[in-house]
Amino acid sequence: MRVCVIGTGYVGLVTGTCLAHIGHHVICVDNNEEKVKLMKSGQSPIFEPGLSELMTSASASGNLEFTSDLAAGVAHGEILFIAVGTPPLPTGESDTRYVEAVARGIGAHLDGDYKVLVNKSTVPIGSGDWVRRIVLDGLAERQKAQSSEGTTGEEVVAKTGVQFDVVSNPEFLREGCAVHDTFNPDRIVLGSNSQRAMDMMIQLYKPIVDRKFAENTSLPPVPVVMTDISSAEMIKYAANAFLATKISFINEVANICDRVGADVTQVAKGIGLDSRIGSKFLQAGIGWGGSCFPKDVSALVHTADDYGYEAHLMKAAVEVNERQRLIAIEKLQQVLKILKGKTVGLLGLTFKPDTDDLRDAPSLNLIENLNRLGAKVKAYDPIVSQTGMRHGLSGVLVETDPERLADGCDALVLVTDWDEFRNLDYGKMAKLMNHPVMIDGRNFLDKKGLEAAGFQYVGIGR
Repeated sequence: MRVCVIGTGYVGLVTGTCLAHIGHHVICVDNNEEKVKLMKSGQSPIFEPGLSELMTSASASGNLEFTSDLAAGVAHGEILFIAVGTPPLPTGESDTRYVEAVARGIGAHLDGDYKVLVNKSTVPIGSGDWVRRIVLDGLAERQKAQSSEGTTGEEVVAKTGVQFDVVSNPEFLREGCAVHDTFNPDRIVLGSNSQRAMDMMIQLYKPIVDRKFAENTSLPPVPVVMTDISSAEMIKYAANAFLATKISFINEVANICDRVGADVTQVAKGIGLDSRIGSKFLQAGIGWGGSCFPKDVSALVHTADDYGYEAHLMKAAVEVNERQRLIAIEKLQQVLKILKGKTVGLLGLTFKPDTDDLRDAPSLNLIENLNRLGAKVKAYDPIVSQTGMRHGLSGVLVETDPERLADGCDALVLVTDWDEFRNLDYGKMAKLMNHPVMIDGRNFLDKKGLEAAGFQYVGIGR
């Protein structure tokens, strides 16, 4: 099938590349000329395991192209994905101006061929009808410019025969595992009131539904949830809000464990074996971050407020997470007492491993608060340190290797659970430090091994 993906962030680029890999002809559109030039040269603008290799092979096969020409993308695609960012506003609601601009641009370029417009961006509930109206506005503006006659989008549709439907197809990709998640989804959610649009989406995803590109091709077909647009949009928000709440819950349990002498890792294991609970997202630590959980929980709380309902549980999940980010500071103060004049090293900067994403990362809160308390802050991150991407970081010295990080530090804080951090030479690092203290902010490291290497080990809820 012919596909156009508008927006080449984590979701858009991964979606477009993977659809091209399974055999569709995909054109990815982005209004950033430098970014398009980079992708045309075969380089990915984001770090995502396995993505660069797929981009190279799909481009070589002719299935994947990149352009800044929206008109060309719209003309090409039978299915048009809107995959631009919807960052949070200070109020907590989603900033939908980029979605609006794309929808209006699509309307300005639609022709007589039937198109399916897919909301892949995480948009406020009820955005399906809103996107349709914006597309019609774009159609009307084009008609007015061409004929100097005022008319409505619906009238243009009647005159020109332009046909399109809107589908909500939320993404459930985890940064660092996005390629794997695309080919091995737990489910595919489709929301629309058009059977024609649904049939085209089923055809698009058939190779993935049939697990032809899955890690385990013998598994049953991927479940496809077909529903109305609003329910599909709500599924995305509800899923992320639940997972964020689950993390906040185990962090509260960890804080109680700290006070009563229990070990949260054992508690999590014990409750996670209950099939009604499950073991995932029960890893206590210094809180969740990234581009999805904070934004989506806040957006759902804001939607509830708009409709006269106060989402107490979700607000509490956010409050617990905000407090949890200060736990590492409290533990540093318990061990080192006064932090003014001390040097603290952060192991990891990104909000999770296998990504270069620093959006709403707990490390940023730590840097800000440590600076406020008069400490010198150093950091090492496998991606940020090696690529030179500083993302506007300030108040922190980014070192190029773990030994340089440890040198002269009074304590280290494990912020991001990068797998390579399990096997660092902690014996050597301990000898380079003023006080070999490790605050394990993810309960990720081997406590006995670190103590044998000379560290004072402090976990979360342990």
